[in-house]
Amino acid sequence: MTNRKINPKVDEYLRKATNWKEEFVAMRDIALDCGLTEDFKWNHPCYTLDNKNIVLIHGFKEYCAFLFHKGALLEDPQGILIQQTKNVQAARQIRFTKVQEIIENESILKDYIFNAIEVEKAGLKVEKKTEIQIPEELQQKFDETPALKKAFEALTLGRQRAYSLYFSQAKQSKTRTSRVEKYIQHILDGKGLYDK
Repeated sequence: MTNRKINPKVDEYLRKATNWKEEFVAMRDIALDCGLTEDFKWNHPCYTLDNKNIVLIHGFKEYCAFLFHKGALLEDPQGILIQQTKNVQAARQIRFTKVQEIIENESILKDYIFNAIEVEKAGLKVEKKTEIQIPEELQQKFDETPALKKAFEALTLGRQRAYSLYFSQAKQSKTRTSRVEKYIQHILDGKGLYDK
């Protein structure tokens, strides 16, 4: 067993955990056995190598999971890595619903963690998609008002993506148009979707 670098904040987190406590303890043991340093980030146990995030432990209502920060770059021979939502580009999860799944798959889980460590050591980076899909209704407004297009392009990529996703998620064209019209002034003011 390697030298375990534990963090008292994680001890506190585990003491207070009401769901997934056994699972979290088993996951913690696996991550620590891989020689990672235990940290506490984003209110979750996070395991790092040279201050670089490798894997995080988190729980939801239906499942708990290992979250690999660069999971999109990992080999997945077991086919167990899950993209949380279609908009998540880099991270991938391995999900569990009972502690037995973790215990029975310990060696497989360690293989995934060691793979994540190698990805980090190699300095690999996830290529983020920079191309943003502009909904037709927004493009029409750009054509009508060139200043709107210029203001939109001046926004950060994250803000552009948030608007595009929000507009595109509406099923009907009239709803997409309504959403675009509602946020025209916001965009012209250089604000993101969630800015006041």
